[in-house]
Amino acid sequence: MAVQPNEQHVAFPDHHHQELHGIRRVRGACPHDCPDTCATITEVQGDRAIRFYADPDHPFTRGWLCAKVRPYLERVYAPDRLLYPLRRVGPKGSDRWERISWQTAIDEIATRWKDIIARYGAAAILPYSYSGTLGLLQLVICNARLWNRMGASGLQRSICGAAAEAAVEATLGARWSPDPADVLHSNLVLIWGHNPASTGPHFMPLLRQAQKRGAYVVVIDPRRTLTARSADEHIRPRPATDGALALGMMHVIFHEGLHDEAWLEQHTIGWRDLRARTAEYPPDRVAAITGVPEETIVALARRYATTRPALLKTADGVQRHGNGGQTFRALCCLPAVVGQYGVRGGGLSYSTSGYVRWDAEAVGHASECPPTPRVVNMNRLGAALTGEVRDPPIMSLFVFCANPATSSPNAGLIVQGLLRDDLFTVVHEQFMTDTARYADIVLPATTQLEHVDLHKAYGHRYLQYNHPAVPPPGECKSNWDVMRLLARAMGYTEPWLHEDAEQAIRGVLDATRARNPFLEGITLERLQAEGTVALHFPPGREVPFADGYVPTPSGKVELRCDALRACGLDPLPEYVPPAEFRSVDQNGHAPFLVLISGASHHYVSSSLANQLSLRAKEGPPFIEINPADAAARGIRHGDEVHVENARGWCRLRAVVTDDAPPGVVIAPKGPWASLSPDGRNVNWVTSDALADLAGQSTFHSNLVQVRRAE
Repeated sequence: MAVQPNEQHVAFPDHHHQELHGIRRVRGACPHDCPDTCATITEVQGDRAIRFYADPDHPFTRGWLCAKVRPYLERVYAPDRLLYPLRRVGPKGSDRWERISWQTAIDEIATRWKDIIARYGAAAILPYSYSGTLGLLQLVICNARLWNRMGASGLQRSICGAAAEAAVEATLGARWSPDPADVLHSNLVLIWGHNPASTGPHFMPLLRQAQKRGAYVVVIDPRRTLTARSADEHIRPRPATDGALALGMMHVIFHEGLHDEAWLEQHTIGWRDLRARTAEYPPDRVAAITGVPEETIVALARRYATTRPALLKTADGVQRHGNGGQTFRALCCLPAVVGQYGVRGGGLSYSTSGYVRWDAEAVGHASECPPTPRVVNMNRLGAALTGEVRDPPIMSLFVFCANPATSSPNAGLIVQGLLRDDLFTVVHEQFMTDTARYADIVLPATTQLEHVDLHKAYGHRYLQYNHPAVPPPGECKSNWDVMRLLARAMGYTEPWLHEDAEQAIRGVLDATRARNPFLEGITLERLQAEGTVALHFPPGREVPFADGYVPTPSGKVELRCDALRACGLDPLPEYVPPAEFRSVDQNGHAPFLVLISGASHHYVSSSLANQLSLRAKEGPPFIEINPADAAARGIRHGDEVHVENARGWCRLRAVVTDDAPPGVVIAPKGPWASLSPDGRNVNWVTSDALADLAGQSTFHSNLVQVRRAE
């Protein structure tokens, strides 16, 4: 059947835009992997966007955008944007292409897939996606429907926060977090392994306001981050020892009788077992593990136990270690020990994403499809492509909303897999990314201004509808439009594979609302008309767990979670060093240093990292190194350095600074290998080993050698 033109046409009904002097104002939402999920406005004249800015009326965005997204129109109208389907004509990775029609591209993909299915079965086809957008339609539904119908391999999407998510759900039953504005009620804020100044900046004005009201802010992070610079206190444990620090704090709290025994008795399972476990972590032992002075541990524990309300705010970086699951379990236990769950301004602030969990059957229609034949862990992509996955081997890769050759661990092995002559790779993208360069067919993708979507947040408690503002340029198509074309070409006739954007969103929203009280009164029509709609919180449920309801199997906070035994994990939190660290001096003595690859200030992972204005602000790819470690290696500020281990190497510019503690180096993630002088980035040295829980990535459990480049 012939390829149809974009069915997801751009329309501008009165309910979603205002028009003045021929300029339309169109409401949207930032799609990127950030907790803030900002509300945006695009001003359009004719068919061209002329201004892009924050919605001043949004209660969290409050009229300003981060440095990353503010120049978004540069991305939309970039001269190197992909506009037409391309077929590779040179060797893989040679960057030689010919333009082809959509009809030719879709026919070739479908023909190749049918041949692969006939020979190997659909399990030989692997879709690979992550967070290029966080939309319900363009990501969540696109992650499921076509691949379920095909019977393709599933993808374990555990690169980001899998261990933390599993730990929170095991302990508390759901990822429920307070309204970020509740920090204004806090008298103590622990920001643990988290740098919201760079990765969730709309929280920072609230934090500063809380400080002005008297809140004491402690940042716990090996690196002196932008957030740490404005804290009242900065505590710097060695990487991957945060779980030991939390257990040490609980030891002091229990030992000194500062725990809330009445609350623990009424609302928890296993608190006495936890008390016995923490007895193994006296401050002197914890000081030796973490490098944090004993008196600092004791003082922090006392402050946390005696200050109410006390908020523990954390994020995913702290659990990207081999012991990430148990680290997060320990963090989840801290607010319970002092009775801070259910207290406005207290408790745990991790993620609000659990308030809306899209109805799985409405999303994917799995009951009407073949069973998923197997699941491939996305962190092991290089290994999977080079022989770890067999019977059948992976013979085709379809990549969208992701750039694994840049953003996934052990990137050198991924590139080795992408170079396989017998691997048929299709990449749907806005630009010629590091991954797209190794594709057989590249398809041009829309940006957020050119398609419909619905977004929930993980840092606030609003839903946001994204209206298309402008027509797609060239022949760009949305993820959902491409999925529909491929379904048609494969001969799949199920109606749910061919719905338009509005039908698909409506079906999932309606099915989810039917069983979710937080969506009461939220319809598609209301979202389209208002743009942003607050979740509905029944009386008494505005503060998570304040009504005593905890959605665990026991109905209580599970400090001892026996279900974790099935995952091979101790049901009580414990500290075990990551495997990568166990045979090496943890003080980081030469030649090994611990490399942390946290977030860049101007990129969202690798998204936006090709944008010229942002690259100019971020500067060349760099590595921060402590003056003592630099002197021991003859490294001076500004030197090119060689960073290596058994997995690979890369070259970075040295920034000599005590922002990095001794024994630790920091090289932010995001820069594209193809835009780096040596054609590599920091993920050529990161590990694809898996953590203790949920198949989590272990980017930060990474030992490297650093020397001056010759």
